[in-house]
Amino acid sequence: MILNLGASPIEKPAGDTLSERAAALVEADIVSGVHAPGSRLAIADLAAHYSIGATPVREGLSRLIARGLIVAIGQRGFRVSEISRGDLKDITRLRVLIECEALRESMERGDGAWEGAIVAALHRLRRYAEQNSEGLREGSPEFDALHKGFHTTLIAQCGSPRMLAAHSDLYDQAYRYRRIMMRTFEEGGEFVDSHRRLADLVITRQSAKAQANLAAHLTSTLALVYPETADRDSRGEGQ
Repeated sequence: MILNLGASPIEKPAGDTLSERAAALVEADIVSGVHAPGSRLAIADLAAHYSIGATPVREGLSRLIARGLIVAIGQRGFRVSEISRGDLKDITRLRVLIECEALRESMERGDGAWEGAIVAALHRLRRYAEQNSEGLREGSPEFDALHKGFHTTLIAQCGSPRMLAAHSDLYDQAYRYRRIMMRTFEEGGEFVDSHRRLADLVITRQSAKAQANLAAHLTSTLALVYPETADRDSRGEGQ
């Protein structure tokens, strides 16, 4: 099922092949909500919608299974992955493990140019928030790029392309949940301040505090999207 939500808010990149392009188009529309969680992805409908042949579309969908965004339904086709607290908790656990280690490595390896890149990424995020106080929501292509860019810059000097790739994939998989989380911010100042505090700890090389702050920062999405279970988690229940 394709929801009539207009154009996807995420930029739709062109792939090197038709199957890569199909995967990119479907992925963009999944994470932005055009294809609803749990909805069936009919090959013929997608091929017509994106003006791409059925075979490249099928190959593109197969690529997205590994990304965790869709699931195969036996021999009957594909379906968009459901969203759930358990799924977000698993995504968050992996992000904390990977990004905290990548951040530690980056703080050991990073130089002045890296610090400057962090300051610049934060500045761009702050400027956007100041100029778009009522539109600070996941879904704007510019905001999406600035937000992801900031988090990627923090760990850019980790020295591991695989960790960076895993960060990118998991960040995108959490996108549907962040759209809900962002509704809890009544103004941009609170959002920007949380990122400024994290950047300050990283730039001053306070490794333990920076990693703890990043872990709390990532985990906050889970608590904000599923607030009714936050207290239970803090007591170690509901694993």
